[in-house]
Amino acid sequence: MKRKVGVAVIGAGFWGRNHARVFSELEETELLAICDINAERAKNIAKQFGVKAYTETGKMLKRGDIEAVSICTWSTSLAKEAMKALKAGKHVLVEKPMAANSKQAEELIKTAEKEGLHLLVGFLMRFIPGVQHIKKAIEEKRIGELVCATAKRVSEWPERIGDIGVVKDLAIHDIDIARYLFGGDPIAVYAKTGNMKHRLFEDYAHIMLTFEGGKNAFIEANWLTPYKTRVLIVTGSEAIMKLDYITQELTIENAKETVQPRIPWQEPLKLELQHFANCILGREKPLITGFDGLRALKIAEAALKSSRTGRIMKITRF
Repeated sequence: MKRKVGVAVIGAGFWGRNHARVFSELEETELLAICDINAERAKNIAKQFGVKAYTETGKMLKRGDIEAVSICTWSTSLAKEAMKALKAGKHVLVEKPMAANSKQAEELIKTAEKEGLHLLVGFLMRFIPGVQHIKKAIEEKRIGELVCATAKRVSEWPERIGDIGVVKDLAIHDIDIARYLFGGDPIAVYAKTGNMKHRLFEDYAHIMLTFEGGKNAFIEANWLTPYKTRVLIVTGSEAIMKLDYITQELTIENAKETVQPRIPWQEPLKLELQHFANCILGREKPLITGFDGLRALKIAEAALKSSRTGRIMKITRF
């Protein structure tokens, strides 16, 4: 019998239910518990998967058979719940944006390092096979020199969002992908955000990230457009690659031809949670660490500050 990682899910909303489903399907994991402040919701989801329901994380985290948790709560609660889990000796996969601010994120990283635990951040896009294909093409210079990347992530206002704006909820995915594809942090960020329909948070954002050598990434994100679009375009000196995140179709255009490689569709969440389990089992090294989450959060904060001040924000290295 192969060893399975005992796991629990904290936060049983739309995305937490997906985590529970995938953990119950994976060979590497055994779903043991669901926790949610809404007792009825916790009970219903737990019953669906034949596991124990909790409304308090403290009680659940005392269980020795739970080695790891994924945290899918509201964004403002992520860091608090992640800290509790780390201090209880559990490996953690925390959904983006990881924390309400970068200071909280730094504390999580310190705690995970001190306790010798894995801390991964839920940047799902990296696990889409087409993104891996693009990354390899960049590394192997199959599109020539990387010039720029453009991301468009727009859709209607999601009912589930209530505690952060579009930059930390949506655009942060593309900030992470830009860091991944360009192989490091931008040196500067300039952004314009605004409120068109929603009073408390920005519902649209246009962000420009500048990397070494004058290379740029452009990010458009909003909660206004009546249809959902999730597209990444990567421009090289010899070819352009376009990925539809939803269909996972990849198109490559160069001077001679336009091709669509046959890349089998795979569920990114399944790949992500499987990777999390394999990191715990010592079979893989983390593709996305707490440090990646912190850097993306710092860049998101810089984008919001740029919009408030109308200035280009320099990104400091550390």
